Amino acid sequence: LEQFYARQLRVSPHVLGHSKAHVGRVVAELVRAAKAQGLQPGPLALSLRGDFVRIGSAYEQHKVRSPDCFDILVPLRLPPHLEPRPRCADGLGPRGAFVCGLRARDGSSRRCRPFAEGFCVELQGRSHLSAGLVLRWFQGHLQRCLGAVRYRLQERCRVSLSACPGHPPTLHILPCSDYVCCHISMAVRLIPAIPLGDALYLTALPPQGSPAPEALWSLNASRQEQRLLSWVKEQAPASSCHLKCLQILKGLRDLRGQGLEEPFCSQWGRVLSSYVLKTALFSLLLQGPLEAWDERFLVERLEDLVLYLRDCLRKQVLMDFFLGNTSLPEAVALPRFLKEAAPVNLLASFEGPTLDLVAFQLISTWVQAPHIIRMYSSPRYLRPVPSL
Repeated sequence: LEQFYARQLRVSPHVLGHSKAHVGRVVAELVRAAKAQGLQPGPLALSLRGDFVRIGSAYEQHKVRSPDCFDILVPLRLPPHLEPRPRCADGLGPRGAFVCGLRARDGSSRRCRPFAEGFCVELQGRSHLSAGLVLRWFQGHLQRCLGAVRYRLQERCRVSLSACPGHPPTLHILPCSDYVCCHISMAVRLIPAIPLGDALYLTALPPQGSPAPEALWSLNASRQEQRLLSWVKEQAPASSCHLKCLQILKGLRDLRGQGLEEPFCSQWGRVLSSYVLKTALFSLLLQGPLEAWDERFLVERLEDLVLYLRDCLRKQVLMDFFLGNTSLPEAVALPRFLKEAAPVNLLASFEGPTLDLVAFQLISTWVQAPHIIRMYSSPRYLRPVPSL
């Protein structure tokens, strides 16, 4: 496991630092240009707030393999007289989905009509902010602003933007040969986000297998996750292996997926998404003394994580760590909206036989880890693994 981590999973801090710095500069240029363009249509349109929020494994120190994929939240600004009013979308989509109504601060709905006609849809007889319409506007807006950024950055890198319907646009950055010492092309997923205050955001719900209203949103609590990880780092031993356990488990998941046939291969990746693995780690971390996560106990803690996840799969229950969780450490302050939200089972949308099969394969992967590492680490099996 140590060799697997060192040779295939560990990301060089030097390379990651260069990549993050380069991504930050390029995204800042694009956001600045997009904000300036967004001021032109007037007060009844969407615009960019002017900042961006770094989220995901690259910024939480559990990135695996190459630092070539990044996630960035781009907060949007609603017209000044409108406030978002999110509520749980029970019965309209998967558990944990939200819809976003709008409230006029001055009580006048007439001023909201032009905005509502451009960005809202009717759902159950009420007008709600459409994630689909916002996403399409965001993609087009960035594409229009790309020319100015491409010109300003032409000596540093080549940039392009790609978009897939229903998904956030991806900014592709190819550094010039003499600019970044690491010469890694990077893909940056730019995720439009509606700020709710307290570092909470609404983001477009990922496309589901079955049709769902495009007014559905998901709640993004990435900043709360980062605060929890910072608190754990302060409380745990300096040589804590909790992030290494997460990285190794993600690596084993990806390797095992190389040898699975469809449709189970896709189900395996969706059930054991990085968010599910991270949630299981959060839950396990707070069950016992953090001193037990010292580096010398790596194998024991990794086995505990595998067994805990196996039990969750068998019970078909793994609760979202932040929604409705009132037992977090006081040092990790949660917004009231999160505390009062209904708890969400992350495994509720999967069928029981699928979860049982994933649980069986997970234990099999752990027991056969040395064999799987040797077999699927050969060049014929090493291919890019999509970020989950």
